[in-house]
Amino acid sequence: MLDVNQIMEIIPQRAPFLMIDRVEELTPGESCTAYKNVCINEWYFQGHFPGQPIMPGVLITEALAQAGGVAILSLEENKGKNALFGGIDKLRFKRQVVPGDVLKLEVKIIKRKGPIGVGEAIATVDGQVAAKGELTFALV
Repeated sequence: MLDVNQIMEIIPQRAPFLMIDRVEELTPGESCTAYKNVCINEWYFQGHFPGQPIMPGVLITEALAQAGGVAILSLEENKGKNALFGGIDKLRFKRQVVPGDVLKLEVKIIKRKGPIGVGEAIATVDGQVAAKGELTFALV
């Protein structure tokens, strides 16, 4: 298990844009299971939406990408690099994510050719799918 300080040693994101709180399982270069505790005091809830706070889908996607980043950037050969979005494919949102939810983020690297790769990503809350799709990344 990795805590937030260990996560920040691997990926470059920082508050308020660091979207994962802990990593439960990690196989470098292959997969990562991470968690985001969704709190009412998150900066984005001020405007999304007043009186009915919902975590934006783009930030759920970013959280998944950060979990994938932990998987790929934890390889010794990738230390000091960054993983940028190359594409988002087949991504679907199935459930709203609201304050109090614990977002489970699972990413499995399914393809890799040179600096380009694809991760199969799924975000769940209490076993219910919140978002699912494929994320393409480019190492720089």
